[in-house]
Amino acid sequence: MTEMHADVPGGRLFVVDDGDGPPIVLLHAGVADLRAWDAMVEPLNAAGYRVVRFDTRAYGASTTDDVDFSPMADVIAVLDALGIGRAALVGNSRGGRIAFDTAIEYPDRIVAVVGVGAGLGGFEVEPRADEIPILEAYERVDSAEPFDADALTDFETQVWLDGPGQQPHRVHWTLREMFRMMARPLNEPGRVRGREIRLEPPANERLDELRVPVLAIAGSLDFSDVVHTAHRLAAVAPDARAIVWDDVAHMIGMEQPDRLAATIVDFLGPLDRWS
Repeated sequence: MTEMHADVPGGRLFVVDDGDGPPIVLLHAGVADLRAWDAMVEPLNAAGYRVVRFDTRAYGASTTDDVDFSPMADVIAVLDALGIGRAALVGNSRGGRIAFDTAIEYPDRIVAVVGVGAGLGGFEVEPRADEIPILEAYERVDSAEPFDADALTDFETQVWLDGPGQQPHRVHWTLREMFRMMARPLNEPGRVRGREIRLEPPANERLDELRVPVLAIAGSLDFSDVVHTAHRLAAVAPDARAIVWDDVAHMIGMEQPDRLAATIVDFLGPLDRWS
């Protein structure tokens, strides 16, 4: 394992590089950091892949000034810093949105994308009736005065790890502790986050430009829009398919790392080797 920092305009990204072989970059969710992928590294390395993870700006051990920045350009900066020409991207939630955006903006650098409970820029669907009270409660705890970072972190652990409307503590306590360890610092008031530049027009209007193979994996215990996103990609992107697992929520790489890693390996196996 190699740890390093990649300098980007107005920021510094913490990068972890494991193994040899065709490189896969793992992009974490917006409620976590690169440690969410810890259990994925060994099975992907064992399958012959180089695994690169990094904390996006303002997450984990990465920092940013109060500047405008492109998360897609940051992905490419990490590839350049490691001497990687092309990579497969695996992105969870916000990381999935960044992965799709990067594949559209830098098509020569990306060989495939796996979205894991992924977002898709510009794609929105109405929540189910049973989800509306949960989303309203989320908004209340997020905007409460006085603000309570611990209460928000507890709520996020429930909806993103256990799943909205699922029984509390559905997921093992060790994963809950890991999730809270990642999420709690993100909720600290005053954290400098920078200003993210979004892809324009958004990816949902440019899916015909998503020319690489795409696999969209979602959990039926997640918010329903995530499942709709997976089906949207499978229906419209030129070379995409969707898988929906009935027993997982949003943080699939934490819940089912071995199953997810095996699915990624099967998906990437037919591709020509890349570097």
